[in-house]
Amino acid sequence: MSGEALLRDWRHVHNVIIPTDPLSLDEVRERAGRNRLEVAYLGDVLVGCSTVRPPAVPLPEGERAAATVIARVLAAHRRRGIGGALYAHGLATARGLGAEVIETVVLASNRDGLRFALAHGFVEVETYLLPGDTVPYVDLRLA
Repeated sequence: MSGEALLRDWRHVHNVIIPTDPLSLDEVRERAGRNRLEVAYLGDVLVGCSTVRPPAVPLPEGERAAATVIARVLAAHRRRGIGGALYAHGLATARGLGAEVIETVVLASNRDGLRFALAHGFVEVETYLLPGDTVPYVDLRLA
């Protein structure tokens, strides 16, 4: 599968799980330039995607290197270990990029995503609503 096809599949999963912030293919291309985007399949079936936002470079004075790891699994494929595998791979990628702090973000309406994050040791840091949105996001940090 080509790079464009992978970006289209990543976009599809993102837009299904984050319907309040649908992304265009151009926006996904831009994200792919600064983040690590991956797609997960079972055979030929698209099941999820992940994002790793690397730590800031250069690091602001006095701050620890923080990366964001996001694992998304389509609802029909949850509770099969796919999210755990995506998360473990993303965590290893983030650590390999020098991350000392691991964060994630979950749309508040995604109860499965929040349960997953809490079960994997994340704690809520902040809940916020973006301008024009009606569903808040929850920022979490690995404890």
